[in-house]
Amino acid sequence: MKGGILEVFLVSAEGIRHTNLIGKPAYYVVIECGTQVRRSKVSAGFILAKFFIRRLYLGLNYLSILVTGLNGADNHEEVCWNEKYTFEVPFSELKNLTHLKFRILDKEYLSDGGFVGETIVYLEGIIMEGNDKGFIELRPAPYNVVLEDDTYKGQIKIGLKFMSNVSILYI
Repeated sequence: MKGGILEVFLVSAEGIRHTNLIGKPAYYVVIECGTQVRRSKVSAGFILAKFFIRRLYLGLNYLSILVTGLNGADNHEEVCWNEKYTFEVPFSELKNLTHLKFRILDKEYLSDGGFVGETIVYLEGIIMEGNDKGFIELRPAPYNVVLEDDTYKGQIKIGLKFMSNVSILYI
């Protein structure tokens, strides 16, 4: 059967909000492409500090001194996945494929996951140009992460590749 292959390269996210009350964040992404769903591995977020703290021992107390002049507002959290996912789509379904949805979740011990945010990438232009040229590749670029209250917080970096008119094994 002929169709198209959409490759999604999930690179990283930064500046996303931390939803755990206790413990370190552990993020994963659920990618929805039409009726197909993929789940990324869990990746722990880490703080990239742009300053260093030196502690001096003074009696029983510790005194923290900033060595550089930067403040804590320059910190940001980055999560790395570096994973590639392939979605095979027959020609009959290509016209109905409108978008990719990326839902970022924070793994929690007592539940399926806390919602962090989501990003929707619209595919109409990508599929049209891919069908015309037979192939299109978009290098990884940042997309805004939308929170539950429709505000933006952080970015997710995603790359896309679409190959048209290829033989697929779609079940």
